[in-house]
Amino acid sequence: MTRFLTSLVGAVAEAWQEVRVHRGRVLLSLVGVTVAVSALSASVAVTELAQRAVLEQAESSSGRPFTMSANLTPGGTPPPGAADEAWFETLDRFDISYATRIVNDYAPVQFPDGVADTSMIFVDDPYATLHRTRMEQGSWFAVGDAERLAPAVVVNEAFWERIGSPDLATHPTVTSSRFDDATLVVIGVYASPSWDTEPGLMMLAGSAATALPPGAFDELMPMYEMWVPPAAGEELMRLVQSDLTARLGKGATVDVFRTDYGAFMDDPTAVLRMLTLGIGAVILLLGALGLLNIALVTVRQRIREIGIRRSMGATSSRVFFSVLMESVVATAVAGVVGVMLAVLIVKLPVVEEFLTQGMVADPPAFPMSAAVFGLVAATAVGALAGLIPAIVAVRVKPIDAIRI
Repeated sequence: MTRFLTSLVGAVAEAWQEVRVHRGRVLLSLVGVTVAVSALSASVAVTELAQRAVLEQAESSSGRPFTMSANLTPGGTPPPGAADEAWFETLDRFDISYATRIVNDYAPVQFPDGVADTSMIFVDDPYATLHRTRMEQGSWFAVGDAERLAPAVVVNEAFWERIGSPDLATHPTVTSSRFDDATLVVIGVYASPSWDTEPGLMMLAGSAATALPPGAFDELMPMYEMWVPPAAGEELMRLVQSDLTARLGKGATVDVFRTDYGAFMDDPTAVLRMLTLGIGAVILLLGALGLLNIALVTVRQRIREIGIRRSMGATSSRVFFSVLMESVVATAVAGVVGVMLAVLIVKLPVVEEFLTQGMVADPPAFPMSAAVFGLVAATAVGALAGLIPAIVAVRVKPIDAIRI
């Protein structure tokens, strides 16, 4: 074992010396590998960042895995709030903490520059967790907000800019004829995609039920959502539907179904990841071919040197390993440089903003998997590109080489 380690360290040291002696030629031969490794590492990192952004955006719109929704229509002439009552009783029975009503509405809001139609969503407090709602300014709803005389609302960035981007500590307000011109207090600004340019607000469903004209909230058709453990999702979906049907009674219509991205595909970024890896592999292959070509020319130029080493007692395995390690050491160095370039490119603020589209709260550090993948790929390319030149070097006959 000691002899093997000594030989390995000696071969690496010898390879490094050869790289230093021929650094001009080596640098020229490794430009392609450096660029290829940089492109490959950057593509893997970009894919991971894009995957995180896509998943968070998907969860923002359709909920986390496993999110299921329910449409409830009581039979006959039910009393007001019968569907809500059945819903909350079912949540209590199955001990489901993350659930919300979602009621979509549309109404005019009085802005400083005039009245504009605004989308409104009435939700329960767990909505923020279920849909990864991220606050840019202020805060999400707190305990007691449903009892406020002046209903609290959180708004998107377009709404906030429309009212002049005020400091939320000043408790800015707006009014809407939908609530009989009641005062709405803005307590937070939630993050929204760059394409969301129309004003929108969210209000607690309990506040909306109180602030709207009598009976108006009951006329709206809510969507009911709950987030449950994925492992028990299918079974819970069946049990919840059965329980709601029993509670709403004869003639009721209950439809419970999964709505998160897992209902349609396991990984919405699989195609993007495969495409990126394919492009990176082609780039790396081109760099490897360039390195192989230069390595073969270099060995041809060193025929006399190899012949002298063989005549001095160097074994075939030592010559093979030496030539191979020269390529591996050189490409490993190129891999380090390529990964450093990839980090600089991917972590540029403009690149991160483009990839995440403002939907990732804390962009992660450069993925370690991308750096390791780049270094491993560079080393593998060095080994493959050095294999053929090493075989050529071993086949050199000392007497023929010295005569050259």
